Amino acid sequence: MEFTTGGRLEVRITAADTGKRVSVRRLSSTGTPGSLFTDTVGVLTSWDHGVLSITRKSGETVRIEESTLVAGKVVPAAPARRRGPAASFEELAPVLARAWQPVESERLGEWTLRAAAGFTRRANSVLPLGDPGLPLPDALARVRDWYAARGLPAYIQTATGAAGTQERLCADLEEAGWEREVSAEVRIAALAPIGDLDADVSRVRLERTVDEAWLSRYQRSATPGEHILKVLNSGPSVWFASVPGDGAAPAAIGRCVVDGRWAGFMAVEVDPALRRQGFATAVMTALARRALDEGASAAWLQVEADNDGARALYEGQGFATHHSYHHFRSH
Repeated sequence: MEFTTGGRLEVRITAADTGKRVSVRRLSSTGTPGSLFTDTVGVLTSWDHGVLSITRKSGETVRIEESTLVAGKVVPAAPARRRGPAASFEELAPVLARAWQPVESERLGEWTLRAAAGFTRRANSVLPLGDPGLPLPDALARVRDWYAARGLPAYIQTATGAAGTQERLCADLEEAGWEREVSAEVRIAALAPIGDLDADVSRVRLERTVDEAWLSRYQRSATPGEHILKVLNSGPSVWFASVPGDGAAPAAIGRCVVDGRWAGFMAVEVDPALRRQGFATAVMTALARRALDEGASAAWLQVEADNDGARALYEGQGFATHHSYHHFRSH
């Protein structure tokens, strides 16, 4: 990371660069021998009263005393992806939302308030794709009231790490006392290589609707209800995959939503006793082939940041991180 001009460290950013991606170096406060400086890269979300707030790609906000700065510069956006399809956040965000629709929703300016009786944070959180049409404190109060009326906690889903994402909103939510509870990665890949994987798909069954057997393997449906069925069956073109097991529950399941050029993969689950035997790959491959038949060419999925097993599987299939998303909860 190069900060020098003529061999001298320089701070080449000001408060006017708020909203831009920056790289800064500050005096380290760790006291660790040899660690004189600490570097931070992210979006400069504020610079007030001598304190900088920088939101990293992970969604973490770092606050830095201006007096500790020794260097800083504006840096270009992340380079174009070397694998997988090209996609902007503005294109991808609505595709993700259409694949997991709530039972009810209401608009607040360019925000969408979503509820599904508490089934998953995605279906019970605000999707803030623009301006709420109100000052932020008033919008947050409306959000809290809307979810309280339904007996639900108030969540807002945000994104970081790509051009056009919501680092500034993350920082504002933290400042307002909202707490980040869960973070995940949105990954994308070319679809054809997934359909070409060497996998035994002969036992994979594809259906248009979810059934009781499929639900018995799905870990999030301990108490099935109409709200769960409505969310799972929502989307432009939905497919459910299952591999029969020895008992009533399938050995493996998966869900895919085809939406134009995009195929989204969700709920890929395998009987814990049968993991690492190729079932997840078979499910993904069968669903990918069906999506290719419907004209899709790109794939996406979401994986929680601490799910190392799933991340390794998806990396092997060519998926690369596009952006991260987070759920902030009001307390």
